[in-house]
Amino acid sequence: MSNSGQQSQPSKVTPDSNAVQSYLNILQGIIMRMATNSANCKTWCVSLVSAILVVIADKNKPNYALIALIPIVLFFLLDCYYLGQERNFREIYNNFVKELHSGEVATDKLFVLKPPKGMNVVNLLFSSSLSFSVYPFYLTLVLTVIIARFIIL
Repeated sequence: MSNSGQQSQPSKVTPDSNAVQSYLNILQGIIMRMATNSANCKTWCVSLVSAILVVIADKNKPNYALIALIPIVLFFLLDCYYLGQERNFREIYNNFVKELHSGEVATDKLFVLKPPKGMNVVNLLFSSSLSFSVYPFYLTLVLTVIIARFIIL
């Protein structure tokens, strides 16, 4: 007799499996890239805002100082996006490890990178914008530009 009409059940995996280790390494790599991208957003933002303020001060055009708010807003949104993605992948990682420890992981759960249900870009940006690693930094930059415009320049 043949089993051609039956679907086979996915086999269970163990924590020391090469596939599990590869999957966890992939997730860790993605999380690390998102964190690095977030840090790069902050670095580039400070560099651009500083350069804009220096040029504006050099040209003696204080009314143009508010142009520096454009990169602040854009990098804020990009930073929130990367932070949200990092959180999503951390959640995938943590859920996988939790299932792995409970013995519930089968081969069909390996290498799945689906974001949590109900998470779209707007939710991602909003939830990340409230993070302590984002809003104080960009708020400080906005205040710096305002102070530079109305007090220093």
